[in-house]
This record gives sequence, C-alpha cells and structure tokens, in this order.
Amino acid sequence: MIDATQASAAFLLGLSGAGHCLGMCGGIAAALNLGGVRAPAITLAYHAGRIASYTVLGALLGFAAGSLDITAWTIGLRYVAGLLLIGMGLYIANWWRGMALLERVGAKLWQPVQRLSSHWLPLKHWPQGLALGLCWGMMPCGLIYSSLAWAATAQNATTSALMMLLFGLGTLPAMLSTSLGAARLQAALRQRGLKLAIALLLIGSGLWTLYITAAHAGHAGHGNHPEHTHPTHIHPS
Repeated sequence: MIDATQASAAFLLGLSGAGHCLGMCGGIAAALNLGGVRAPAITLAYHAGRIASYTVLGALLGFAAGSLDITAWTIGLRYVAGLLLIGMGLYIANWWRGMALLERVGAKLWQPVQRLSSHWLPLKHWPQGLALGLCWGMMPCGLIYSSLAWAATAQNATTSALMMLLFGLGTLPAMLSTSLGAARLQAALRQRGLKLAIALLLIGSGLWTLYITAAHAGHAGHGNHPEHTHPTHIHPS
C-alpha cells in the first residue's frame, strides 16, 4: 500500500504544477464555466473524468511494472523513481526543461484521442464533460507523463493508482480556480516561493531514494535474498 511520503509527494506534484496546468489546460477549464444551470455539473464531471483517467492509467502501469518479480528490475525501477523525482523538482523550479521531451512524444499519442474528444464539443451535458475528462489523461503533458512513470515504479496497481489519484487531487485547486474564476487562488498557486519549496522537497526525496536504493542494492549483492528485501520508502531529505 501507499506510504505517507509517497502520498504527500504525489499530492505536492499535482499542487506544484499549478502554473503548468493553468498554461496547458486552463483554457478548456475556463471554457467549462459556461453559465446556466448545467455548468457546475459539467465542470465537476470533467474534473472527475480527468482524475479518473490518471488513476486508471496509474493502475495499468503499476500492474505492468509489477508483473516482473526480478530483483534487478525492482532496483532499476527504484533508481528511475529517484531520478524522476529529481527531474520533476528541477522541472517545477524551471531549472531544467528535460521533462518537456515527454510532451513531444506524447503529442503523437494525443492526436487520435483529440479527434475522439472533439465529438463531445461543445459541451452541453455532464456526460460529455465526463467523457472529455477521461480523454484528458492522454494529453501531452510532461508533468502527467513523468508522474505516471514515477507511479509505475511502485510496481503495484493499487499503490500506483492511489499515487495518481492524489496527483489528480493536487491539480484540482489550480484547475477549479480557473473553471470558477478564482483569480486570487490562481495567483497564490503561482507564487515562486511555493514552487521552489516543493521543488526542493522533491529533489531531496529523489536524492534520498537514490541513496537508499544504492544501499539496498549493495546489501543484495552481498548475499541477501530478494524475498528478504523490504520495499524502499521515499523520505524527504
């Protein structure tokens, strides 16, 4: 199951991506504020579908990653988890834009999904908003893709799903503030100090993960059996 540090890191990833989320998805979130009695239902359905898509994708990737019970594979994934946490911290702090490469790859995957989602526009009823949100998990967003890759390193469908659920909940303040026109909340979420603090926590967590993984790998190399090796937990530096 998910531990407290994984849970908090997943939520902080979503929260810290406020500026990125507002830039990439803010337009459609604002468009969902259509006015009239249907607007709140459409808006909430869209965000529910969006978070559900992250959760389902996390479960699938976690299941796939956990299908191989090989010590070297597990250790390799933990190294990947540490590097991704560092990369996401650097990305959020705007110190390194390497994660944006994932968006270029994802753009090709997004094209057929975009064509499918166009059938539900303009949005008139909440089921259309839900369907559009379910498609949104495939949007070419470096933050989403790197978070999915990180969640997959848990090698467990339930844990990976919960990590992506919390990531999605972390994005809600920024996205709902756009949908509902809460300018003050948007401004607070864009504060450079908040993003830097979260970025440093993620970088510290990534470095600690790499250190712990290296230590476990060293012990395994001295004759520990894989079944006696306990899962590595990520702790902030």
